[in-house]
Amino acid sequence: MEAAETSPFASPKITAESAIHHDSAAALNDAVADAASAELAEILSATSPMERMLLKASAGAGKSYALKRLVVEAAQHPRAARVAITAFTNKQVRPLAVSLGEALGRDAVVLLASKSAFSDVPDDVHEAVTVVQKSSEIPHDATAVIATVARFGAPGEIGRLTTHLGSGANGTAPFDVLFVDEAWQIAHHLFDKITRLAPVWVGVGDVGQLPPLEVGENPWRGDPGYNPYRAWPTDYAGDSRTWERELPAVWRPAAGHLALWRAFYPEWTSLDCVAAPGDRAIDLGKMTEDGAVVWAQVGTGIPTLLEVDGLPEPEAADVDLPLIEFAEQLIDVFFEAGAALVSAGYDVDVPGRPTGTWDTSRPRGNHQDPLITILATRNQSVDDATDVVERLRTKHDITERDLVASTVDSWQGQTNGITIAVHPLNGASELDEFNSAFGRLAVACTRATHGLLMLARPGLDQLLAEAPARSGTPFGEPGTRQLPRQTHERILATFARAAIDVSSDD
Repeated sequence: MEAAETSPFASPKITAESAIHHDSAAALNDAVADAASAELAEILSATSPMERMLLKASAGAGKSYALKRLVVEAAQHPRAARVAITAFTNKQVRPLAVSLGEALGRDAVVLLASKSAFSDVPDDVHEAVTVVQKSSEIPHDATAVIATVARFGAPGEIGRLTTHLGSGANGTAPFDVLFVDEAWQIAHHLFDKITRLAPVWVGVGDVGQLPPLEVGENPWRGDPGYNPYRAWPTDYAGDSRTWERELPAVWRPAAGHLALWRAFYPEWTSLDCVAAPGDRAIDLGKMTEDGAVVWAQVGTGIPTLLEVDGLPEPEAADVDLPLIEFAEQLIDVFFEAGAALVSAGYDVDVPGRPTGTWDTSRPRGNHQDPLITILATRNQSVDDATDVVERLRTKHDITERDLVASTVDSWQGQTNGITIAVHPLNGASELDEFNSAFGRLAVACTRATHGLLMLARPGLDQLLAEAPARSGTPFGEPGTRQLPRQTHERILATFARAAIDVSSDD
């Protein structure tokens, strides 16, 4: 790793500056949440012509808080008897259940689980809400029912819910509002099965996440404008009966990541960062100069790309054990030095306002999110990364709160302090639907609060310069891209970059 010392990082070609941070940035989201709250109240009061609401969020915008507020207000509205909340996976609905149970009370919130999932429901969910396996077990006075889209969409389920609970205040459907978390992850053919749950739909989510399936040719031979495998909100963009807004501030990233975030959401009217420069940092601990070269750069909060040459040949372009083992060396240095993540404290009563205090997350602490997450695109590569994680956990006596590994796809919606990711185009000879997917790169790049280190072998620039042109598509990403390679170039331009040759280390 000595080679890194002689290879300084070049500054990003594209940077972003903003005068809006802290409570001023947080207030921008609050204003949109206020507007959404007012609109939903008017819809329920039948004074608005709108039938649907789509609240669009960039990664780490704090959409969960906005969603919770809307659910609580709808459940308490005099013209709403009960509401339904859904998402694609159990790991999404369970935290929602806990959050809503805390807000509405345990007896008011019900999690409808499948028989197979019931035994896996964590104790904290059982403590927060009522958990049932059958719709006939739902208490009649429950005001919020939560289930995955597959559970709500089971054959005959809507009929059973209506028979047991009766209709909501609307007089026909069992619920008055259907809330959909991470709405852009749910394919149209799945959502079609649950639309009769309620006459009003509220979709909230990150439009930059991976779509339900990679968007290709429309397999539907009926209506050419309908694709059952596309995320359902895409049907309602610009619809006269659909209220749409964007949350214009992000809570998750360090200020140095703002240019990267804006590159993923180029058509956003505005996008600002709650964290100001200096609000996030990495305490390098007892790290030696050699190791500090890389980690000091990552700690600036500017996205960092390190191209590593001189490694043994990989098994395949996207199954690169030598590159994963190089990441192991870097992570070993981090934990050996006792490094930690430092964050500015914000006021509880005035969101985003600095208190002048500092929070430090150290290995073996009780921090909620992992300190470091290793991300790769292929399962086999993540298996290799998992081996790395197990070795380092044993060596440094650390836990899953400190270090984890995951596929990019599985890490959607998650947050961590530092991301170390293998670039999806690493070692590729061409752009294909998998490695050039906008959403896969977006998820890999937007999980971190403190630092992003992208690893790749040399050749990304050459690949993007020489790869055959591929037609772009507006679906599956926030805005029309001209060509996939231009999209990747736009993102790479926001990274600080360096190249090293480690062949002398052998």
